[in-house]
Amino acid sequence: MIQIAIDGPGGAGKSTVAKALAAKLGIDYVDTGALYRTIGYYVRSQNVDPKNAEAVEKLLPSIDIELKYENGTQIVSLNGENLGDRIRTPEMSMYASAVSAIPAVRSFLLETQRSIARKNSVIMDGRDIGTVILPDADVKIFLTASNECRAKRRYDELAAKGIQTTYEEVLADMNARDEADSTRDVAPCVPAPDAVTFDNSWMTPEECTEGLVRLIEEKTGKKN
Repeated sequence: MIQIAIDGPGGAGKSTVAKALAAKLGIDYVDTGALYRTIGYYVRSQNVDPKNAEAVEKLLPSIDIELKYENGTQIVSLNGENLGDRIRTPEMSMYASAVSAIPAVRSFLLETQRSIARKNSVIMDGRDIGTVILPDADVKIFLTASNECRAKRRYDELAAKGIQTTYEEVLADMNARDEADSTRDVAPCVPAPDAVTFDNSWMTPEECTEGLVRLIEEKTGKKN
């Protein structure tokens, strides 16, 4: 059993690289951000302010999130419905950031995430994996890149999916979320004291993946 935690800001390529690493290492990939985006999606569907902690907490008993894998791909369902890319818009990023600052929401999802890691070897990415979710992870990585590089990646990703936005809007949303995530009182997005910071600005996903494979081999003493 092995636990690998990858934290970092949006657009650093955490999900892309974590998926590639999971495939190379033969372990399960857990996209924790999708869980918060799913709650954010439900909150929006109920016309509730995502910063209204009391109102959001009242919605939690009505939320059933199921995590499963199909052909190695993580599928997150909300009350039996697979939301697909509907949770991947810039608006849902901001909703996810807002609801993730609510202690009741984090408690709601905490055991779900930890129970997966207890049963399987996992690579888990998010913003507080190494600090809160898996504080005893075998390897902790804080993945980052320049703001401009991260915004360009996110813009290209959204454009490829046909989601209408501009680079300037993506950069502004990203800066706003960075500020909210890094300064919130509950589980802020900061490196764990024993995490290795890895800057992948302008690296290809393949270059980043290979670099992290070497890092994991050094940390675990195992060749993959």
